[in-house]
Amino acid sequence: MSISELKSLEKKIGYHFNNTSLLKTALTHKTYAFEAMEPIEYNERLEFLGDSILNLIIAEKLYKTNAYYAEGELTRRRAQLVNNKRLAEKGIKLGIGKYLYLGKGEEQQNGRDNPTNLANAVEALLGAIYLDSDLLRVSEIIFKHIVDDII
Repeated sequence: MSISELKSLEKKIGYHFNNTSLLKTALTHKTYAFEAMEPIEYNERLEFLGDSILNLIIAEKLYKTNAYYAEGELTRRRAQLVNNKRLAEKGIKLGIGKYLYLGKGEEQQNGRDNPTNLANAVEALLGAIYLDSDLLRVSEIIFKHIVDDII
């Protein structure tokens, strides 16, 4: 993938990476990494981090804006906001699929349109933005692109 293509994604999300290797890792599916001639990192660790950050940011927002909801209701609402279906929809909206680094088999199985791949890449992208910046900046991205139409 060319630098200009990655710049195009940065423009879509409204964030410029200081460390572009974080962006590339966020977009690298494990099948691509397993087929590489040399070991490369893939997005699962960033996905783990991004998922945790997303849950924290949404939990804090729900806590602060819903003073009278019990824990169960807050948990239910958070789950509605950050489930894989919703994240995949946001991945489609951002066009993340065309930026993914996929292995040959995953590419042949339409991995760019696979909802799981898209949701995972969105979470990994959030983890990468966090590592490249800070919690405030990733929070802005979350409210602009992930929960923009609900909170």
